[in-house]
Amino acid sequence: MADLDALKGKYLAGIADAADEASLEEIRLAALGKKGEISLKMRELGQMSVEERQTTGAALNRLKDEIDGALRARKAGLADAALDARLRSEWLDVTLPARPRRQGSIHPVSQVMDEVTAIFADMGFAVAEGPQIESDWYNFDALNIAPEHPARQEHDTFFMARDPGDSRPPHVLRTHTSPVQIRAMQAQGAPIRVIAPGRVYRMDMDQTHAPMFHQVEGMAIGRDISMANLKWVLEEFCRSYFEVKNIELRFRASHFPFTEPSAEVDIRCSWAGGQLKIGEGDDWMEILGSGMMHPKVLAAGGIDPEQYQGFAFGMGIDRLAMLKYGIPDLRAFFESDLRWLRHYGFAAGDVPTVFGGLSR
Repeated sequence: MADLDALKGKYLAGIADAADEASLEEIRLAALGKKGEISLKMRELGQMSVEERQTTGAALNRLKDEIDGALRARKAGLADAALDARLRSEWLDVTLPARPRRQGSIHPVSQVMDEVTAIFADMGFAVAEGPQIESDWYNFDALNIAPEHPARQEHDTFFMARDPGDSRPPHVLRTHTSPVQIRAMQAQGAPIRVIAPGRVYRMDMDQTHAPMFHQVEGMAIGRDISMANLKWVLEEFCRSYFEVKNIELRFRASHFPFTEPSAEVDIRCSWAGGQLKIGEGDDWMEILGSGMMHPKVLAAGGIDPEQYQGFAFGMGIDRLAMLKYGIPDLRAFFESDLRWLRHYGFAAGDVPTVFGGLSR
């Protein structure tokens, strides 16, 4: 047993003197590895008598457990020492004032989209979404837009590239969110009330137009829906959005393929002194298009036009933001100018609600 006592003293001393985990691993392999000294001693048990085997085997197992325990304890001690050293070197004085940090801003388009959603949700409209790459059928045919309509020409619409000889119907970047209405009708049927906010794309760009912009379109379908319902909804929307009690709208006869009758909607305003004031004055400003849904559009959405009728409307979210918050140039919305965003942006906590106020 003297040699086992010598091994014990040797390895326990080595473990106590180990300066890092790498040294501990070397000691573990030397003692307990497949070719370690204690492992080799265990192999010699087969050559011993039964009495020697019992005595020596028990002693070797005790030695193995003792060395293993010492290794684990030393490893934990080294880890604690390393943590203490790190805590001493990496300190932070929590009494020092915090570094100044700029808060992010909510883009006006995102804020106005939330405002519009909050208003229509208060009137019972759900939000519907759809793909931005649409089939020619959803974007045009289902909306009663004839093949010869100017909107279906390449100078007005972004058509997706196709391989030569591809006979499948073309796909486009949607030119409005009206395709979402068709999909909502097909999915939910009637009666239904939804709005469809989102990005749309057209070949147009100047101070008040951009090739990518944002729209919100809405519809309500039922058995007794009329233009009177449309007028009330739009008046309530404008009253809530512009936060003005006195709202007066004017409906002018127009033409849209997907509505019949169709109407452009103007709002009474004043431009006195170059400042826009909604709800007063002798001027009128066009803000959106609307009308009663065409029977062909209802049929394309899987709704019987003999049983149901409905109204639809659409307006530009970017333009609404420009009118309400005095933003003069649409192109600034997409220039990623942080100075502009800090000036026109909204704080993250400015969550619009109808009862609590939409804007700051």
